[in-house]
Amino acid sequence: MSKRVNTRKVRVGNVEIGGGAPVSIQSMCNVPTSDVRAVLSQIKTLANAGCEITRCAIPDQAAIEALPEILASTPIPIVADIHFDYKLALGAIAAGIHAVRINPGNIGSSDRVQKVAEAAGEAGIPIRVGANSGSLPKGLYESKLNSGLSPEDAMAQSLAEAALVQAAMLEQFGFKDIVVSLKSSSPSATVLACRAFAERSDLPQHIGITEAGIPAHGIIKSAVGIGTLLMEGIGDTMRVSLTSDPVQEIRTAVSILEACSLRQAEPELVSCPTCGRTKINLEAMATEISDFIQSLKDQGKKINLSKIAVMGCIVNGPGEASHADIGLAGGDGKAAVFAKGNVIATLPEQEALEFLKKEILKKTT
Repeated sequence: MSKRVNTRKVRVGNVEIGGGAPVSIQSMCNVPTSDVRAVLSQIKTLANAGCEITRCAIPDQAAIEALPEILASTPIPIVADIHFDYKLALGAIAAGIHAVRINPGNIGSSDRVQKVAEAAGEAGIPIRVGANSGSLPKGLYESKLNSGLSPEDAMAQSLAEAALVQAAMLEQFGFKDIVVSLKSSSPSATVLACRAFAERSDLPQHIGITEAGIPAHGIIKSAVGIGTLLMEGIGDTMRVSLTSDPVQEIRTAVSILEACSLRQAEPELVSCPTCGRTKINLEAMATEISDFIQSLKDQGKKINLSKIAVMGCIVNGPGEASHADIGLAGGDGKAAVFAKGNVIATLPEQEALEFLKKEILKKTT
């Protein structure tokens, strides 16, 4: 993996973004912000799943009025998502929000952008700006196409230029604590855009694939786009955008970070793809162990194991998976449970599964 791209550091509540800080995970509440109880319930669920920053839509005054109570009890920092009305941004800042997300292009005149920048500066909070494929300045993308660029290169260059312009609008007012996002529904266009921006600015980047879709498709698109950027050292905070329960976004983000070696799996679950030697219901067993691990995490428990293996046969069991802290390998209706390559029990299939769970619980605090 490439060395992390050096970016300036900003702080959202108690979470650092950029400047070499660990890549943080974000999501967004999908319940009305005016419903304090629903928002806090969802934020706490997201935080337990591993979310470190969340965003709340601020579409009206009712949302502003709910913020003080929400902010008093939230376990993680909140970003106010603002569109069109700069007064809502000012209201969120006055309420004590940890950061604001605005699109300077739809806030209005430059004096309105300046008022938001000055208020955020006085409050000591950052502003996130950015561009996505659905909200580019009129004619920008078309002009890139007409210059002979491919559709993806045209989109990437348009996103990078639009983001640079938005950041410059804030910087001209002396505001420096900026996070930038460049997002397309195309992973390749997003990667090209973020690369181009990283070459021209030291602002920290919030990365993700916008409108990625339902989990079956969106997880793959997000893993390809976000994973590519992270492996190249680009990206300081991230959101996996899925048409799904936001908790699914967090679990996917964690998996991407683990796959990119940016987080230690807690624990990593490995299982073989099965073959003609497999004589146990490996898929069901691996799924059951995965769900068991997740249930422990959802309870806020820590599993003090690095790797757990669920393997289909003796070939892929204690031999190839000897590096696993604990695991099982299938036989003919039976399974051997092993630790660091050494068999500690051989039991019927279901009994072996329960034995493995008990061994995992011994390492859980």
